[in-house]
Amino acid sequence: MAQLPFGPVYHYDSFIMTRAAEEILQACNALPEDKQAELADFARFLLARQDDEAWERRLAGTERLPRLDAFLSESAAEGDEPLDPSRL
Repeated sequence: MAQLPFGPVYHYDSFIMTRAAEEILQACNALPEDKQAELADFARFLLARQDDEAWERRLAGTERLPRLDAFLSESAAEGDEPLDPSRL
């Protein structure tokens, strides 16, 4: 099996877990159920923020995005009319 680029990997049958993932799982198991839910919410928040930051970098880049430019131009030309689902 190929080694993943981010460090030690633990094998549990067909499941692969990094050391960090195992530490998070152990910490989560030690918490009461309501705190486990908070930890899961925080992890989802971090994932969403990571996605947001990636989009911000893409949009702030100097490289032209022709399809996005065309969409923005078309959207601006349409005005403030309600969305017509038949045009989707």
